[in-house]
Amino acid sequence: MPIQEVEKIWMDGSLIDWKDAKIHVLTHALHYGSGVFEGIRCYNTIKGPAIFRLREHIKRLFNSAKMYMMKIPYSVDELCEATKNVISANKLKECYIRPIVFRGYGEMGLNPLNAPINTAIAVWPWGTYLGEEGLKNGIKAKISSFQRISPNILPPRGKATGQYINSILAKIEALDSGYDEAIMLDFRGFISEGPGENIFIVKDSVLYTPPEHASILPGITRDSVMRIAKDMELDVRETDLTRGMLYTCDEAFFTGTAAELTPIKEIDGREIGRPGEITKKIQEKFFDIIRGKDKNYEEWLDFI
Repeated sequence: MPIQEVEKIWMDGSLIDWKDAKIHVLTHALHYGSGVFEGIRCYNTIKGPAIFRLREHIKRLFNSAKMYMMKIPYSVDELCEATKNVISANKLKECYIRPIVFRGYGEMGLNPLNAPINTAIAVWPWGTYLGEEGLKNGIKAKISSFQRISPNILPPRGKATGQYINSILAKIEALDSGYDEAIMLDFRGFISEGPGENIFIVKDSVLYTPPEHASILPGITRDSVMRIAKDMELDVRETDLTRGMLYTCDEAFFTGTAAELTPIKEIDGREIGRPGEITKKIQEKFFDIIRGKDKNYEEWLDFI
């Protein structure tokens, strides 16, 4: 999706003009994918702009950096404050937020430990990732021929730049095959996740989602949906899912910062149907929460 430019980007401690946020062509991360990042959203609530679960996202950024032996030269508090500052500087009420930490210019080769660590936070207006129509009526998904990375290849619970080439291959394959999104299997052949989303299914009023050992990224939207569902007294189970369980489920949906909560209406040509009662119930509650309409979840909103 095209990026809508704004005025400022936060980069290495300073707010700079969008057009000046540049890096050298020999930046280590450009050649080796040696960076970590986050995707966060700011919503315009009934009380003004608020970032959804900001601290949890920034903490995950630090965990990803730790896995790749990168020392972020700022604290969690400093990056949370910088995020708010860059949104305010751009006078945005709603936006997508992309913090990124990467190994910069000065070293080349597979030993990255002496490369400088750069940090940036960009924000811009960005609508629903899988489209408004998909959000309302559901999308078509295809189980990919590309396997999701496994724990002994790359750490799936890390959100690192280079490992998303795996997701890109799956996404392109799905689009080329006439589908909206991919679903990836883990190294054992069980359902893992989408290229950038976690997955849930409903069967006989029970909500299922793959466990962490299925090579998933432990999503913050996933965690939010599980808490919402439990608060609704739904039966929520983390368990290995097979391809056949997806084909015969009653409802299915993706979750993620970009995708929010997007229903799935078809998988590999098998019709799941229009968004079901449980999907719509959780989706409605989720959007009430991010708009600040439910005080029980206000702790998830970091107001600017």
